[in-house]
Amino acid sequence: MIFKRYEWQLLLRILLLFGFMCAAAYGLVSNNNLYIFLPLPFIIYLIFNLLYQYTKIQQEVQEFAEAAQYRDFSRHYAIKNAPSNVQVLRQGFNEINVTFKTINRERETQYHYLQNILELVGTGILSYEQETGEVGWINESFKNLISIPYLRNISSLEKRAPELYEEIIKLRSGNSRVVTIQHEQQKLKILLMASLLRSEDKLYKLVAFQNVSDAMDESESNAWSKLLNVMTHEIMNSVAPISSLANTLKNRLKRSDIANSATGHDLEDLELGIDTIKRRSEGLLKFTESYRSLNKITKLELQHTLVYELFENLNTLMLPTLEKKNIELDVILRDLNLAIDVDVNLLEQVLINLLVNAIEAVKDRPEPTISLSAEVQGNKTLIKVSDNGLGMSAELLEKIFIPFFSTRKTGSGIGLSLCKQIMLMHKGNITVQSTEGKGTVFTLQF
Repeated sequence: MIFKRYEWQLLLRILLLFGFMCAAAYGLVSNNNLYIFLPLPFIIYLIFNLLYQYTKIQQEVQEFAEAAQYRDFSRHYAIKNAPSNVQVLRQGFNEINVTFKTINRERETQYHYLQNILELVGTGILSYEQETGEVGWINESFKNLISIPYLRNISSLEKRAPELYEEIIKLRSGNSRVVTIQHEQQKLKILLMASLLRSEDKLYKLVAFQNVSDAMDESESNAWSKLLNVMTHEIMNSVAPISSLANTLKNRLKRSDIANSATGHDLEDLELGIDTIKRRSEGLLKFTESYRSLNKITKLELQHTLVYELFENLNTLMLPTLEKKNIELDVILRDLNLAIDVDVNLLEQVLINLLVNAIEAVKDRPEPTISLSAEVQGNKTLIKVSDNGLGMSAELLEKIFIPFFSTRKTGSGIGLSLCKQIMLMHKGNITVQSTEGKGTVFTLQF
């Protein structure tokens, strides 16, 4: 409506200007001064009026363009008191501002929505400008995973984690790579994935950090389980007939016809050889049977168990051994109502194994101490068995969960492997931190 009224006004001015100019032209042709000088003031007024309106419109457009340049869409343009020619522009400007406000609100909502999603996911996210290295955004998962509270430039990561920095720089868009990093005295396997995106003529590199230690541990455990199945099956099938045959041969040697036909010395040699074969075969069968325990556990009997009762039972069970070796056991539990859903028998087996290992580690220390504690961190319940023993080297820490590996001459090498399998069945994990000369901490995560 305003626009149509302005159109009519503009048309009227043009027609008047045209009429007065025609009258002035007629005065010039007819040499009539009245027709020349009478329309002249009206012509000058109309021309200046059109120029003023044009200048006013140009000024309004320029002001709106400056506001748009600085992304200021909060201004409201008054329409009622404005000239009619400007009213149309101001109404259009107000509509544009409303549209941009709506778009900005939607973008801001989407940004916060996406930001909240990225903060909630367990995958670490890092974005930085490819050319300058300036970090655009990182989420809390990345900060917790890398133990870095703030990162302004990707080059700052080179001082804290040089190997990780090199892998990030070398990683190409669309590729992925598994790297090992040190996190709170633990080695974590991190899957890196990268992609590139362009925004406002800047090229950004987006890197995702996913902790795959648990998944790889589970895959490794499954691989060992399959290998043990094959090994025990083949060894049992091969050795059992040998043991049976050795027993048969020994019985046949005792027959009177064979005993009378051979010299005493020959019989002694034969019996000794057969006894050796039989003894070693039975020993190998027993050795193989012990590894079957790694694969016997197939189902959990979960119970809602108070950690307090679990610790009390362990203390009662291990107390005689601890007193005999003069070892102090500290039980730390702040929340007596702390409970977990576990297979009590299997978890006790894990904790007994860890306590026995701790006893072995501290037996030669001047003030041997073992600590058994439990706490809640985030959404995880942690049970820790720590000691002030001799500790372990970094090389040894990488091997202790491998089946058959043992640091003791009399060890079977299945204790910690069995502990890891039990924890993985509970959808948890077992980790270890150790410092040579200071001690070791095993942590069960539920």
